[in-house]
Amino acid sequence: MITVVGTGTGAPVADDVLAGARLVVGGRRHLTAATLPDDAEQIVLGPLAPALDTIQAYVEKGEPVVVLASGDPGFFGIVRALAERFGTDVLDVRPGVSSVATAFARTGLTWDDAVVVSAHGRDLRTAVNACRAHPKVAVLTGPGAGPAELGAALSHRTAGRVLVVASALGSGQERVERVTPAEAAARDWGTAVSVVLCLDESRSLGTARTVAGAAVGPARWALDEREFEHRDSMITKFEVRALALARLGPRLGELVWDIGSGSGSVAVECARLGAAVTAVEKTRDGVERIRANAEAHGVDVHTVHGAAPTVLSDLDDPDAVFVGGGGRELPAIVTACARRARRTVVVAMAALDRVPAVREALGAAGFAVDGVLLQSSRLAPLPGDVTRLAATNPVFLLWGVRPPASVEGVAQ
Repeated sequence: MITVVGTGTGAPVADDVLAGARLVVGGRRHLTAATLPDDAEQIVLGPLAPALDTIQAYVEKGEPVVVLASGDPGFFGIVRALAERFGTDVLDVRPGVSSVATAFARTGLTWDDAVVVSAHGRDLRTAVNACRAHPKVAVLTGPGAGPAELGAALSHRTAGRVLVVASALGSGQERVERVTPAEAAARDWGTAVSVVLCLDESRSLGTARTVAGAAVGPARWALDEREFEHRDSMITKFEVRALALARLGPRLGELVWDIGSGSGSVAVECARLGAAVTAVEKTRDGVERIRANAEAHGVDVHTVHGAAPTVLSDLDDPDAVFVGGGGRELPAIVTACARRARRTVVVAMAALDRVPAVREALGAAGFAVDGVLLQSSRLAPLPGDVTRLAATNPVFLLWGVRPPASVEGVAQ
């Protein structure tokens, strides 16, 4: 039997749990804090594979093993690795209070509506994008992915966020500090930090929830143009937007660029589906419309006033890109976006003569290219209580998808 004990936030391990153990595995601080049997072998956790091999030798001999872990070991913890190796039947899991629960308790906030992201041994960009898109996020930190790195990534791209940095929870050295992302980036936090909360404090109370975690996705998408402020019908029509969203696949933890955003309809819809979004627009009144539409729909969209491709060099690499404007610069814009996009680029065009150049730009960047001509007719009323079909302007939609094997080679 393998007994997995979550020590909580400083809670001691009961002596009876350890009394018969022949092998005790845990971090150095866990082993130091526990009263271990004199004849038990100890393993300080470092690389996991050798520890699992030793545990297996004891399990095969039928000798009891105790694994000490922080907080709730079934929450982004060692239970997964143990269950995959040994099965669930040999595990006796005794959870403690997780660092996430404790950090939120220290701030007086509920966390059933929080997004929890682990950056421990993982790419920090997923946590960064979740923090950009959601008002209440808990980030489990690790080497190279702590408060300083998170703060540096957020300080120039995300407005209105505060970081709550929790260090040494449950110990005599416990600290819970509220700082701005810029302040977090400027400090050396050491190794005692285990969780950082990223909050939009104007929305951190949230509302009562039925489903925990990220908000349930919108009931509708490809919204009617009347649900956005726009100028002279200069907006991506909902039929085009529906297919564009399907090809973009915006999701939690990813970053989407909307280039030539105009009204921001695509940007807002991607944000409603959980993605972090940067909207690039060259007109000042367009930027204001994007911000107004994002606020009206209750989402965060980072707006950049400037012309592509010039301003793109200052942006973080996207997972997906929608290009809805560009004029004569369109091939150059698509080339720049395709060089940076990790997954896909979708381009909407009204002009037939631009299709070959865009297709060539996507193909030259290594994307598999496909597309359609969308030409729809909508129901429109006529006098006498009758209905006709009113044709919308045809739009070419091309998309490029990066083969999975080449994703790691994208410029970072």
